[in-house]
Amino acid sequence: MTAATLDTVMMLAAGLGTRMRPLTLTAPKPLIRVGGKPLIDWCIDLAATGGIKHAVVNVHHLADQMAAHLARTSRLRLTVSDETDRLLETGGGVVKALPLLGSDPFFVMGTDAVVVDRGRNSFARLRDVWRPDSIDCVLLLHPMTTAKGFDGPGDFFLEPDGRPRRRGAAARAPYVYAGLYLVHPRVFVGERAEPFSMNRIWDRLIAADRLRAVAHDGHWFHVGTPEAVAPTDAALRALGLAA
Repeated sequence: MTAATLDTVMMLAAGLGTRMRPLTLTAPKPLIRVGGKPLIDWCIDLAATGGIKHAVVNVHHLADQMAAHLARTSRLRLTVSDETDRLLETGGGVVKALPLLGSDPFFVMGTDAVVVDRGRNSFARLRDVWRPDSIDCVLLLHPMTTAKGFDGPGDFFLEPDGRPRRRGAAARAPYVYAGLYLVHPRVFVGERAEPFSMNRIWDRLIAADRLRAVAHDGHWFHVGTPEAVAPTDAALRALGLAA
């Protein structure tokens, strides 16, 4: 497996966006505009810059709007994974899309954050540490000290050798999951296309010492509520990145 073949991503765009109401009463969350363009377009642009050629996007809430927007996108070859009959969460949605993703390792990306790289592209950085013989999944983490729009206690500690460790009983952890990972499809063997969180698989990989992570060193904006839209928009404009 060479890094050049790692050119497929699944984008998770099927959520109901309940915390983003009332904006998501009339538009799916990935189409909420920040910095002059929809959230999902920030993801598509980052993926295209990172050498991604094909994106599988799952849809559920206001799926017709999502499908229409994706049909107008030309930077990547896009395939829709239809979850309109049942929302499958972060794990089950990937399982359902496996026939569309192929047999090679692929990336999975959330669509509720804006990732701005300072240097090397985030997709490239995950490829850099990918070792398919010894690793099944690599997460992108972001330091809590510079995370914007995130009010949680953090998700992970990160050892110098790249091993992530859950926050557990600690009051806070120094890194938040940044919404992007690279994974081998073998981790989904035996899983069903039913609602479950990807955290279940990550915990299994941590126990087996098959999970690694890298720390993002650019800007990261979590856009999870209506109140996060205006400051994110202002920050992106201040950085000269707004469309």
